[in-house]
Amino acid sequence: MRIINIWILLFSLSLSGCSLLQNPTAVTSRPGGDISEPIDEPSLPASTRVGEVTSGQLTWWQPAIRMSWQWQLSALPVDLSVNAEMYDLDLFETEPQTIDMLHAQGRKVVCYLSAGSWEDWRTDSQLFPASVIGNAYAGWPGEKWLDIRQIELLAPVMRFRLDLCKAKGFDGIEPDNIDGYTNDSGFPLTYGDQIKFNRWLAYEAHQRGLSIGLKNDPEQVADLAADFDWALTEDCFSEGWCEDMLPFIQAGKPVFAAEYTDTGISLAEICPHSQSLKINAILKHRELDAWRQACP
Repeated sequence: MRIINIWILLFSLSLSGCSLLQNPTAVTSRPGGDISEPIDEPSLPASTRVGEVTSGQLTWWQPAIRMSWQWQLSALPVDLSVNAEMYDLDLFETEPQTIDMLHAQGRKVVCYLSAGSWEDWRTDSQLFPASVIGNAYAGWPGEKWLDIRQIELLAPVMRFRLDLCKAKGFDGIEPDNIDGYTNDSGFPLTYGDQIKFNRWLAYEAHQRGLSIGLKNDPEQVADLAADFDWALTEDCFSEGWCEDMLPFIQAGKPVFAAEYTDTGISLAEICPHSQSLKINAILKHRELDAWRQACP
């Protein structure tokens, strides 16, 4: 019965998403969702950031500082046997049944989605207006940067994705490519544009009771650590910028670090440093299949 109800809900979300695209002005009147100014949610003291965070009538999951995790986006189906407290899985490729099984094992599950790029293989790719699609994302065929300044045009699609994440039963969201202002996006994106978009995204996640992590974007950690519940990095040990994420640790929020075998780095190099920083580090293949090695 639950599965049937979920897919009825997803169908209705799809219709509402299309309706919003036909009437873009509707997004600006969403209660509590004014996109004309950056949204500053009140931060909570670190002592409250254990298990759940409550802000007004909203509650969402807050991961502990030290937490084991797995990240699998390819070579499906998901390997449910990995001994990890948190799984990071693809929004579109993950079925609700998989999330239910992980929850039954006591795991938390977050949904991966790209918030700053357009991917031509996604089922909702046709919903993005042409005016927000920019330069090709180097090294990733079929992917292009988005104009994150145009929140009013991106909002219907992003809200649809967040609603889908919530409807499937995920506990949180891992938004990728939220540092477009540092890349050749095809748009004159600024530091301020990125701050505004990232805060808007965090606000929308929290409105749905979803935890949200800051993906990479080390230059903006000082400004965004209060808005996000955790952080996820790629290659911060091999590239030498993990210390930039310490404001999260100091605020009682975890940092999850993925290092890749193609850089030649090993657990022996990663783990002593990750343990001293209290960062949850794993070693993965770049294609993010089920293979994983983790620091103790």
